[in-house]
Amino acid sequence: MNVTRGFTGRPRVHNAGLPPGQYDAGDDWPVLSAEVTPDLAPADWTLRIDGLVAEPRTWDWEQAHALPASAYEGDIHCVTSWSKFGVRFGGVSLDTFLEAVRPDPAATHAVAYAHTGYTANLPLADLTGGRAWIVWDYDGRPLPAEHGGPARLIVPHLYFWKSVKWIAGIRVLDHDEPGFWEQNGYHARGNPWEEQRYSGD
Repeated sequence: MNVTRGFTGRPRVHNAGLPPGQYDAGDDWPVLSAEVTPDLAPADWTLRIDGLVAEPRTWDWEQAHALPASAYEGDIHCVTSWSKFGVRFGGVSLDTFLEAVRPDPAATHAVAYAHTGYTANLPLADLTGGRAWIVWDYDGRPLPAEHGGPARLIVPHLYFWKSVKWIAGIRVLDHDEPGFWEQNGYHARGNPWEEQRYSGD
């Protein structure tokens, strides 16, 4: 795991606006990755959604950017206890992509995967209804590679390991299928407000 300076040593003073066990990282945005940051140019980036859908589809950079723009403004929470207030991400709502492929009514879950091979499982309900985005801007600038650029998934109401960096695709399923961290003892869902950090929480 790659960790930037600033990940340790921060005061753990609880803020009433944060989930339990979290601290405000302030201007810091620690870099935590299970894999080495890839050298992935926007021209080489694609997003594919397949599995239990009516029409599997792949978008390239230009096609994704031609979709209606959407943004998330709010907070994010990492399972390692830091949170950031008032972040701003720009991209496209995942609902827009899912509407194009039309998930089967029997679909209940999805596995999001990165261009590096990293995976995270999510209930489909956590990816729909304006709760998830594919983003490529952060605070009005291109998303840095170390934070998942050129594009990443964000699911901000869950711990941020679910927000797959360097997003390559989403496979829609009719069952739950654990991802990388879930296979290594992390919680299947990861709700910060319920402190769902590890299996059994």
